[in-house]
Amino acid sequence: MEISSKENTRFFSSNTILPVDRSSFKSESSASKEKQSCCGGIKIFLGALSFVYFAKALSGSYLKSTITQIERRFDIPSSLVGVIDGSFEIGNLLIIILVSYFGAKLHRPRIIGAGCLIMSAGTFLIAMPQFLMGRYRYERFPSIINSTVSMSPCLQDKSQTPLSVLEKSQGKINAGCEKEAGSSMWIYVLLGNLLRGIGETPIQPLGITYIDDYAIEENAALYIGCVQTVAIIGPIFGFLLGSLCAKLYVDIGFVDLDSVTITQKDVQWVGAWWLGYLIAGVISLLAGIPFWFLPKHLPKPESRKDSTTSSEQSKFITEDNKEQHKSYQQHMKIAEMAKDFLPSLKNLFGNPVYILYLCASIIQFNSLIGMVTYKPKYIEQQYGQTSSKTNFVIGLINIPAVAFGIFSGGLIMKKFRINVLGAAKLSLGSSFFGYLLLLSLFAMGCENSDVAGLTVSYHGTKGTTDYEQALFSECNSGCLCSKNDWDPICGENGVTYISACLAGCQASNGSGKNTVFFNCSCVGTLESPSRSSSAVVGPCQKGNECPKMFLYFLVISVITSYTLSVGGTPGYILLLRCIKPHLKSFALGIYTLAIRVLAGIPAPVYFGAAIDTTCLKWGSKRCGGRGACRLYDSSALRYVYLGLTLVLGTVSIFFSVAVLWALRKRSSSQDETLSANGEKGVCETKRRKDNFVNSDRLIQTTYWPEKETRL
Repeated sequence: MEISSKENTRFFSSNTILPVDRSSFKSESSASKEKQSCCGGIKIFLGALSFVYFAKALSGSYLKSTITQIERRFDIPSSLVGVIDGSFEIGNLLIIILVSYFGAKLHRPRIIGAGCLIMSAGTFLIAMPQFLMGRYRYERFPSIINSTVSMSPCLQDKSQTPLSVLEKSQGKINAGCEKEAGSSMWIYVLLGNLLRGIGETPIQPLGITYIDDYAIEENAALYIGCVQTVAIIGPIFGFLLGSLCAKLYVDIGFVDLDSVTITQKDVQWVGAWWLGYLIAGVISLLAGIPFWFLPKHLPKPESRKDSTTSSEQSKFITEDNKEQHKSYQQHMKIAEMAKDFLPSLKNLFGNPVYILYLCASIIQFNSLIGMVTYKPKYIEQQYGQTSSKTNFVIGLINIPAVAFGIFSGGLIMKKFRINVLGAAKLSLGSSFFGYLLLLSLFAMGCENSDVAGLTVSYHGTKGTTDYEQALFSECNSGCLCSKNDWDPICGENGVTYISACLAGCQASNGSGKNTVFFNCSCVGTLESPSRSSSAVVGPCQKGNECPKMFLYFLVISVITSYTLSVGGTPGYILLLRCIKPHLKSFALGIYTLAIRVLAGIPAPVYFGAAIDTTCLKWGSKRCGGRGACRLYDSSALRYVYLGLTLVLGTVSIFFSVAVLWALRKRSSSQDETLSANGEKGVCETKRRKDNFVNSDRLIQTTYWPEKETRL
């Protein structure tokens, strides 16, 4: 005992660091407990945020899957559908600045919870028109008006039709017009989508920055990648739900399905689009519940306690932000926050890396949003697929490739510890190879269907020009036909005719989907043009090569989706690491705002307007006026849709190259500054050499993570 006490006395008198070791043991124990608490809290928030991302992605992707259904149900062109789709971004625009800036200083989880309630209400509002408007009416030849009077498709003389029938039919049309004149039910869809946009606003800027603030720096990229990957599961279920609902007739439960005379392959078919919105609304409502019970703050990881910025951020941020950070306290008043708004905005837009990356993202999102919005329509029109099969293919094949790509990007960032420059290179490479693959899709299209009077003449010659005049020919000159009707039939010669009347059919047998038309004077073969033939209800199938081309399209589309998605997570990390830490929420808000305003709103509109220019046959509304497009020029649609996507993607690649150049320039200048300041620090270190060993405080200061930032 005496020997040990003497040894202890000698140890303490010689300035040993034994007390420091004991305190370090204590700090290690507390740090271990705090780490467990931190990890538990951030993982709970991660799970809740992932479910919210799933909910918002499900409702958003379901809207994309019902684009053609909404277009047909409300009889509107693609450009107007683009406005409806863009109303979601308008909702974001209304409050994104306020939410991203002030929301970061308030209770972020509860703000996200309130947003989920608003998003749910908007989703329910979209489904309202189904319960407020009448039943869906489509153009179809009435094969049997009643049990005694039968009509011929080719009305050679008006005396064939009883006057009472014509008057009654015209009276019903006029009554319907009076009812429809004061109502435009698609406005409910627009307002509901607008409300969805308002509710979705706080999820991304507040949720992502919450994770980045309280997660360990090395895990931040992986967590963000996990959230985005789980969010991709939402579109999978959204498109699969759209596929299921597209199989069901729009008025299921309200009408006798046996009386429906059109099939899913008909361009007038409308599925139960409203049913999926009710399901999505319930899911959004449930997703917001956990956020009302989450704390405002979580304990920070030990590696971030003494630092207001990460080591990577310090390499690209040169200003001293210590004093600025002190003013951002937990109980800051709203007036004080508002006073700092303009300086923060000026600081943000003075960052060249941020501005260049913002421009690249805006142009790329124009390309991607337009492509994704009208992809179901493109597949339906280009390859002759039904809405149900199109949504099923996108949800089960295309979306998982995107999820795997986003997750791969986050995993690569973590495994190889890629820095900001590496993230910029990875993002650029994925965009370049993705759009290069997209170029090959130009060769994977189908030829136009043979439609008499539109894509071929009645004599079999392709490439007609004056479509309205070409609809009439000698074979149907004796019929009283309307050029505005769209009631396609398939002749036994493999040619589609716009209506039985324009096909010159004199008689019909059967009813509904089983109707067969006979004595069709225009359905004669080239070998025996005088021979009358028969036709059945519905358009003819596309050529034999089309299914093979559709398979090739799917393979290239999946690879392209994966390649473009790999750069998603590196892009987020680049965005977070090139700005000051106290501006992260604000920067993400501005970024989201710019994407919404300059990409999310205009892209569906001008993509839709461009697609409308490729229409060969427009439908007609019951009260007059142009309705939805019934038939597109396949070649023109392919060049417009893919060409617009590729041009925008190419421009975004040039901006991505500029981002990489700016990062390299800033990195090299910062290395020179650090080396110059390092030489000055050598002299100061020598002067303090004697006190360095015994001063714990000096050791901490020497390795203070904010040292590079202050330089």
